[in-house]
Amino acid sequence: MSHASSTARSPLITLQTVFGLERFRPLQHAIIDDLIQGQDAFVLMPTGGGKSLCYQLPALHRAGTALVVSPLISLMKDQVDALRANGIRAAMLNSAQSPEQRAETQRALRAGELDLLYVAPERLMMPAFQAQLEHLSVALIAIDEAHCVSQWGHDFRPEYAALGALRERFPKVPMIALTATADPQTREDIVRVLGLQQARRHITSFDRPNIRYTVWEKQSPKQQLRRFLASRRDQTGIVYALSRRRVEALAELLLADGFQAAAYHAGLPTEQRRSVQEAFDRDEVQLVVATVAFGMGIDKPNVRYVVHYDLPRHLEAYYQETGRAGRDGLAAEALLLFGTQDVAMARHQIGEVAAIDQRRIESHKLNAMVGFAESLTCRRQVLLGYLGEEGRAACGNCDVCLDPPQTFDATEAARMVLSCVYRVGQRFGMAHVIEILLGEDSERMQRFGHQQLSTWGIGQARSKNDWRSIVRQLIHRGYLRQDISDYSVLKLTAEARDLLRGEQTLELAQPRKRARLKRSGGAAQQLAAGDRSLFEALRGLRKNLAQDQGVPPYVIFGDATLLDMCQQRPSDETALLAVNGVGAVKLERYGADFLQLIAAHGTAPVPESS
Repeated sequence: MSHASSTARSPLITLQTVFGLERFRPLQHAIIDDLIQGQDAFVLMPTGGGKSLCYQLPALHRAGTALVVSPLISLMKDQVDALRANGIRAAMLNSAQSPEQRAETQRALRAGELDLLYVAPERLMMPAFQAQLEHLSVALIAIDEAHCVSQWGHDFRPEYAALGALRERFPKVPMIALTATADPQTREDIVRVLGLQQARRHITSFDRPNIRYTVWEKQSPKQQLRRFLASRRDQTGIVYALSRRRVEALAELLLADGFQAAAYHAGLPTEQRRSVQEAFDRDEVQLVVATVAFGMGIDKPNVRYVVHYDLPRHLEAYYQETGRAGRDGLAAEALLLFGTQDVAMARHQIGEVAAIDQRRIESHKLNAMVGFAESLTCRRQVLLGYLGEEGRAACGNCDVCLDPPQTFDATEAARMVLSCVYRVGQRFGMAHVIEILLGEDSERMQRFGHQQLSTWGIGQARSKNDWRSIVRQLIHRGYLRQDISDYSVLKLTAEARDLLRGEQTLELAQPRKRARLKRSGGAAQQLAAGDRSLFEALRGLRKNLAQDQGVPPYVIFGDATLLDMCQQRPSDETALLAVNGVGAVKLERYGADFLQLIAAHGTAPVPESS
């Protein structure tokens, strides 16, 4: 697509005619306008929230080629395929390409024939490559997965830290940093490392309301996994496990159960991993059992569930991995199997980390993950609160909300905790505060003189586990916060004041064994019975077209677009163009085939009158 054809029109027109989308999502328009006008931007937006469009669309409105820094080859390929399907001139440079492919991309770059070029950070920072760029027109620089620059982030990569030099090397080129997973500490680090102090910050909600969060206590995990999957044989999903051996064992188990399952981990040959990824993208493999090596490159929109067979090490990873479900906005599920043995193993591994600061950071993050798994309050509140988004109402779409635990009047217990935190100067962590409440007379207690405090021993009527639950709920509810940059000490928030003064009452949840799981419907379940056959026929047509072109089916159209077709039943090109996800190029390429199939299924069924 030429710049001349897009710069003269508004971003909204480009959104509708090129990308086939009716309207912008929250903050997208403001971010896009900033970049078009040459301003830097820092973007925090959930997985599936539309981050890519924030730099892809401005690339069509600025002269030159947009450079996109991306960490994974598979992610580059998915995005380039999707852009080309919309008629956009996109390419990538990476080590997996043949010399001939790289040479052709370099030629197109020099000739000004590319709207977007995807590159790995290592290649972008090569002096020879940067010298080449200085003689070209660079439209903008986009740094995707920007949390990788931060030592506080869950996926720190040294090669990403070098990107801080770009701001000085290209001072007049607008830069955008984007991430879906960054707590407040990580955000500040990203801004500092990349030199984006003058950038406008665009922060949307982390919330993915279409994902249902559920935790099961591990009992017979293989049978629990089978029970969960038994009613989801028609859905696409991912099962995460921590070890390669466990991944392979689970994949064999599920294959024997009749699932189209495949294993994926870093120990497999490169070609085998690529084959599994491509088969999953093309709906030839229904279920992938994987370690975290099956990571950021997953751009598949119709994943309906993500299961964590083992406990992740931190909430950022859990959030990112569960966010691979339901990217199309349709109902999706996240199931975590949680066992105390997982926690003990994780603590042991963290204890073997040599660097003290890194050990401290990892311990804090693991404690937050355990707090989420053991939570007796809305899980979405816990997750969003950890990511810096507090004060939200209960979600109504997690196991705790759907099957609430019993509650008790916790006003006095909460005041004991808050008062203790205040009396130790907000300088100690959860374990020490609980020891004071229980009246433990340890050497550490005597060293600080805390057995002299009025709160020492006032909580002996409750167990250590009870107090741990109460403290965690106070954190989740926003009365306390843990300062990761200061050894996870507990600090009072503004909300604690009224509770401490006795001007407010508080109910908290009683501990319980396990929540029940309710199934959320997949894409087809959202349709009337008579429309489901059309939906399956459209999926079949999409798969055939995708196989002919050698691309994943969702590059043709996503499930959400097929659902819209079933509900609208377009009968001509004008009506099909009104379907969300159908742009001008896709209308020209695929319109006739889809219209013919829809016409063959007749008009939408009329509900029977009662």
